[in-house]
Amino acid sequence: MLEASLDGLSLVFQWPAIGYLVLGVFLGIWLGAVPGLGGIIGLVILLPFTYGMDPVSAFALLLGMFAVTSTSDTIASVMLGIPGTAASQATILDGYPMAQQGKAARAFGAAFTVSAFGGVFGALILAVSIPLVLPIILAFGSPELLMLGILGIAMVGSLSGGSILKGIIIALLGLMMSMIGYAETAPIPRYWFGTSYLLDGLPLIPVVLGLFAIPELMGLAIRDSSIARIPREQSQSGGMVEGIKDAFRHWWLALRCAALGTYVGMLPGLGAAVVDWFAYGHAVQSAKDKSMFGKGDIRGVIAPEAANNATRGGALLPMVAFGIPGSLGTAILMGALLIQGLKPGPEMLTEKLDLTFSMIWTIVIANILAAGLLMLWSNQVAKIAFVRGHLIVPGVIMFVFMGAWLGGASMGDWITCLIMGVIGFIMKRGGWPRPPLVLALILGPILENAYHISMRVHDGLGWTTRPIVLVIIGLIVLTLFFSFRGANKSKSSPDAPVTGDSAERNLVISFPFAALMATAFIWAAVEAVSWPPMVRQFPLTAAIPAALLSICVLFTEARGLRNVVGESGGLRLAAAEGADQAIIGRAAAFFGYLLGMIVVGYLFGQMVALTLYICVYLVRWGGYGWRISIGYASAGWLFLYAFYDKVMHVFWHKPLIFGF
Repeated sequence: MLEASLDGLSLVFQWPAIGYLVLGVFLGIWLGAVPGLGGIIGLVILLPFTYGMDPVSAFALLLGMFAVTSTSDTIASVMLGIPGTAASQATILDGYPMAQQGKAARAFGAAFTVSAFGGVFGALILAVSIPLVLPIILAFGSPELLMLGILGIAMVGSLSGGSILKGIIIALLGLMMSMIGYAETAPIPRYWFGTSYLLDGLPLIPVVLGLFAIPELMGLAIRDSSIARIPREQSQSGGMVEGIKDAFRHWWLALRCAALGTYVGMLPGLGAAVVDWFAYGHAVQSAKDKSMFGKGDIRGVIAPEAANNATRGGALLPMVAFGIPGSLGTAILMGALLIQGLKPGPEMLTEKLDLTFSMIWTIVIANILAAGLLMLWSNQVAKIAFVRGHLIVPGVIMFVFMGAWLGGASMGDWITCLIMGVIGFIMKRGGWPRPPLVLALILGPILENAYHISMRVHDGLGWTTRPIVLVIIGLIVLTLFFSFRGANKSKSSPDAPVTGDSAERNLVISFPFAALMATAFIWAAVEAVSWPPMVRQFPLTAAIPAALLSICVLFTEARGLRNVVGESGGLRLAAAEGADQAIIGRAAAFFGYLLGMIVVGYLFGQMVALTLYICVYLVRWGGYGWRISIGYASAGWLFLYAFYDKVMHVFWHKPLIFGF
């Protein structure tokens, strides 16, 4: 095996493979940094170019790009509070508050260091696990995947500050949203409101971008300030070097999370989209001092970044060794393997072992190279935190809505993004955590499918007695127990984890939202009763508990609102004060601009709509002159035309009025 490993290393450093690897790394850094793009888009774009290449060069290009997108996606997560890719969602919980405190460079230093470590660790574990991993993969059937998904939701739902119930309710809301469209077990549409757009389910990327990106960008626009809420001269020293030191101080946490990422990455159907939440939950629950989580704790950056990079190596193993792609990305990579005339299976571990090791070395070198490049650039990127917000908002809005468009090429994606932006704003102002919704939305189809398979194969609930299932159930119980105990302690002590969403609790917004949740869950349960048993079983399992918990929270919020009304001197004064605190008027104007952009997109096309939005925003909201506004808008149009139209060949919406 040592000889095959050295042969694989020499293959990577031969020309032109090393050149393609470097090119892939640069492309991966770009694709990961732009919200809505990511590794999947990159694989789709690059796959046709691998025809005619030798296998080592082809995978140097593909893996060099794919491996580093979960490193560069940290940039958007830290600087904007927007997940650059699905693998960096948890990073925003502490990374963005650090940027607001002027510590973006420190967050980058820690993130890039542990990202390189996680990527290298995952690849090395892949190398040593080749002869050992088959029993691990085979031990995890549908029952184990089901319970592991529930554990992940329980961990994230419990990270909700003083209200664990709100976190659980939002997780159940995410499960219900995942059931929109055709059922897993029968061609029967659920919760589709007679709209054909929803028959295929809610697309993930518009939901995530709307939920996280729009509320943060709106905050920048309304505050008329930079991302950092302190002047640059008051930012703490240390920067990137201090972040690197943080990574070494918390090496044990990084090691545990990298191991977690590697082995979760091996499990088909989970992977990078959920492992960052697992790692973040582990970091919080294993910490003695939890008071700074959600407020800018460096451990909240280290844990998910170490884990999500390690999944790349872990996910590659079942694809190469057994032909089991665990995600869309590895499915595309397996297609590339077949294009090269290679067959996943024993051949890749015997006759082609040197080629398998060349893939492993590609991941190692790509992660180290990307981390080094990003560290060189991180101080310059961190300066964006001190740029005036009005110069950031319109450009990022363009990337957000184009990212939302890329998934399904439907104007419904833009509408979904805007609606989720409104919901995200309400949840943030009302103290309802957003992360559980995203994780549950991702896991919903996986959990429902695993649930039905488990019930059929084991003739009911017999699967609950399997040893690994019992262990995971025990972990779920312990997670909820310690979370509720911590929430109770937080009532008398500030030493408890508080996420950014839970820091705000505007009862004038939270109470109506709780009432809306209770009503929606009751309606969902009533709607499901008429469906066949296999179709209604999972929706009822989520909707009924969610309705009961929502009613409990509704009564709690009602008591709090009664106190607010008494202190304000009446309901009308309380409502006015709450609306003023939540900046409802300015928020409505911001959403109005976005709605107008969508209408213009319908009528005249998206390139016209986005360009016009940039110009109008800078003039009317930002207060800039026409010269700057037109120049900025022209640059935006040029990028839309050159990159999205000519490079990516985006399928644009056909305008209703003029065929631009």
